[in-house]
Amino acid sequence: MSHTMLRHGSSGRRFFSIWFLLKCLVVSAQVQKRVPDLHWYPATATWYGDPEGDGSTGGACGYGSLVDVKPLRARVGAVNPVLFKNGEGCGACYKVRCQDKSMCSRRAVTIIVTDECPGCSSGRHFDLSGAAFGHMAIAGEGGQLRNRGELPVLYRRTPCKYRAKNIAFHVNEGSTDYWLSLLVEFEGGDGDVGSMHIKEGGSTEWLPMNHIWGANWCINGGPIKGPFSVKLTTLSTGKALSAKDVIPSNWSPKATYTSRLNFFP
Repeated sequence: MSHTMLRHGSSGRRFFSIWFLLKCLVVSAQVQKRVPDLHWYPATATWYGDPEGDGSTGGACGYGSLVDVKPLRARVGAVNPVLFKNGEGCGACYKVRCQDKSMCSRRAVTIIVTDECPGCSSGRHFDLSGAAFGHMAIAGEGGQLRNRGELPVLYRRTPCKYRAKNIAFHVNEGSTDYWLSLLVEFEGGDGDVGSMHIKEGGSTEWLPMNHIWGANWCINGGPIKGPFSVKLTTLSTGKALSAKDVIPSNWSPKATYTSRLNFFP
């Protein structure tokens, strides 16, 4: 089994406080375009939860119940702080494969970062759902592989693919005309977010949003009026897209608004 660790539960979306308001006042850093790194690197892996389970509920990225349903179900993974990147690593996709030829398959399992494993290895570490960990094994050896506990693995970035899904923006509970917080969902391609901007209806000015925790961003000030267009720039390669008027003028907290766009590999 994996190490015991602290995790954020599904209540993450409701965890709004003065700390988040202060975080909204911090200006986001500029994102520089880079080429994606698809090389394989050494790491270690463990597993948690039920042996054939989907992993944790919620998680430090703030996806809540999304981790329990497809396309995230059974593909979730927690990573150590090096890969979590203070939450900016949320949503990134990795291929992970084990190296013991006696029980490991040649195929790699694809996982999506949904959680942090703060107590894990100081190097690069993946704590996978029981199902994802078992998928690295040859047929019939999933149980034996899980019995091994911690394994040496290889990993690399891989484009996120959400079939028939476009990027969505969940308006977090507690949002108002003066403090608006969004959670990014189903981002294809790089999967991560380096910066976000929002534009009010009828305006030409893109206002910077600020990263507060996990996959959550916010803007503080106003009042601001919808409909809102949202511009998203990835952390890994600096690719950008803009979803025009994706959030309507009659938006409401706890609602999710889906765009017509996504990054496709």
